[in-house]
Amino acid sequence: MSLTLSDKRVLVTGGAGLVGSHLAARLAEDNHVVVADDLSKGTRERVPDGVEFVQADMTDPDDVAEAVTEDLDIVFHFAAYTDTNYHDPRQLFEENTEMTYNVLERMKEVGVTNIAFTSSSTIYGEAPRPTPEDYAPLEPISIYGSSKLADEGLLSTFAHSYGFTVYMYRFANIVGPKQRGNVIPDFIEKLLESPDTLEILGDGRQEKSYLHVEDCIDAMIHVVEHADREYNVFNLGTRTTTSVTTIADIVSDVMGLDPEYEYTGGDRGWTGDVPKMRLSVEKLSALGWEPDGSSDDAVRRAAESLTDELRAEYE
Repeated sequence: MSLTLSDKRVLVTGGAGLVGSHLAARLAEDNHVVVADDLSKGTRERVPDGVEFVQADMTDPDDVAEAVTEDLDIVFHFAAYTDTNYHDPRQLFEENTEMTYNVLERMKEVGVTNIAFTSSSTIYGEAPRPTPEDYAPLEPISIYGSSKLADEGLLSTFAHSYGFTVYMYRFANIVGPKQRGNVIPDFIEKLLESPDTLEILGDGRQEKSYLHVEDCIDAMIHVVEHADREYNVFNLGTRTTTSVTTIADIVSDVMGLDPEYEYTGGDRGWTGDVPKMRLSVEKLSALGWEPDGSSDDAVRRAAESLTDELRAEYE
């Protein structure tokens, strides 16, 4: 059931991260927004002005109880380990699912029943492209994808058995300013260190959809305000893809460089990497939202802002 995001009290867990901080800033224009984050990855400075902040670890039930209060209208649950190649996969799986269960359990306890959740394209595994929301069977190939699929199972249960309304977002690759630890900032950092050569993981032909964080926020809000079921699942991405070599070309162009590429080889960057991904966005389009540009456009916008940020850090 749809919910108009105006004059509401909204909690954003993980609100000091890339998507969470941008969403909090957008929603704060018309709502009272609370951000809960343990600052293990995000920073306090990324929490927008005018937003209430609670330093909270979603694996700690006491912290969750402080953040999830009965006066909330909706929870946007973004807190998670988001590195698909995290060094401790068991910790990633156990804590991602623990955070989600803790939030849902506390919401049920205090009678808050609207939740929006960031899932991932990784739950599909190596699926035919473009991949629709009803594609099956779901066969993730990374522990990160497995954790997101387990989270989806929990959310489905709370929607179908406990009267929750769920807005589920299966993200393409979301990019934008202040992001660290993905391919665009990694390339920029490597080129700041060594402008003449650039190491590229895999063969460079890995090809995925990229969506700018501002477009991602638009789409998320649109889904909450227009989707009308108890359990709403939407892919968020663009109709196009970009290869890793093309990302290297765009980043090099933005930085005014012409490096020699050195490929590590193989058809993927790491174990669990899905080499090719493009989500179907027909369902989102039918709901009335279209991405603003292509994957290349999203990568270029992100590269421009990130290059300025990272150059300032290196000076």
